[in-house]
Amino acid sequence: MLRYSTLIGAAAAVVVVSAAPGQGDPAADYPNHPVKIIVSVPAGSGVYTVTRIFAAGLQRRLGQPFVIENRGGGGGNIGAEAAYVADPDGYTLLATQPAPITSNIALYKKLNFDPAALEPVAVMSKIPNVLLVRPDFPARTAQDFIAYAKANPGKVTYASQGPGTTSHLTAELFTKETGTKMLHVPYRGTGPALNDLVAGHVDFIFMELASGLKLHEAGKAKILAVATDKRLDTLPDVPTLIEIGVPDMVSDTWNAISAPPKTPAPIIAKLNRAINDILGENDSKGRFRELNLLPAGGSPQDMAKLKKEETERWTKVIRDAGIVAE
Repeated sequence: MLRYSTLIGAAAAVVVVSAAPGQGDPAADYPNHPVKIIVSVPAGSGVYTVTRIFAAGLQRRLGQPFVIENRGGGGGNIGAEAAYVADPDGYTLLATQPAPITSNIALYKKLNFDPAALEPVAVMSKIPNVLLVRPDFPARTAQDFIAYAKANPGKVTYASQGPGTTSHLTAELFTKETGTKMLHVPYRGTGPALNDLVAGHVDFIFMELASGLKLHEAGKAKILAVATDKRLDTLPDVPTLIEIGVPDMVSDTWNAISAPPKTPAPIIAKLNRAINDILGENDSKGRFRELNLLPAGGSPQDMAKLKKEETERWTKVIRDAGIVAE
């Protein structure tokens, strides 16, 4: 009888605690001071530009400054590690391109963080990749480009933003699917790679639409195909690689927000709702159109699924090609 009464008393206490408004809910007054967003690349990059849009939107919606701190280097690993060891209280977030939270686990011999343990918050944007060739490349269509590469094994050169980046891995997948052999020329970032492409020092690159389209429209380079599952509204006359017979050639660069491991789910949910709301704002839609970005959004579970799929896909490409980070 005593035990039964004790249990009833305990249950009543739980009810009282649960009923107290806001008590036990870590998101109730979150945020109540500034939030830091670590960006895993230098200022001026695509991730940085997108994160600025969302930092401003989060400040408007949640009432506290969201301050960007750039920590580039190590393929995004330096910034990711800094976020990984931060307190899981929602006041440190991580904004990245795919590599630090997907493919780097296979690319580097050792990481000082576990990408899978970083908590998914939301994917901010997706940027389709395109096959971009130097302006005077002899092939004028994607089919001719593949035929030229097959006829000249090892002579066609492709640039990348660095070993293990999306541009590198997409090109490796492309060579595998087309049965071609081409020479990789890695650069330190987008700017140097595109400068040499325009100057004719390298033959092609798989580049984000946002950067490639400007060069295409200016006649400084040419987009021969898009790595999407259907044609893009901005390039209706340009075929997809799948259309011309290259299977599995869907590749995009996406930018996402993560949080340190064990960040409370209510805080993750609050941030996720705010990010999805920002994507619905007219100002944000306008900025995305200007930058040729595709809005993403979705739930934390959607991002977790994308992370898992991308990790598995690009890990296979890395291992099949024997790629090792330098």
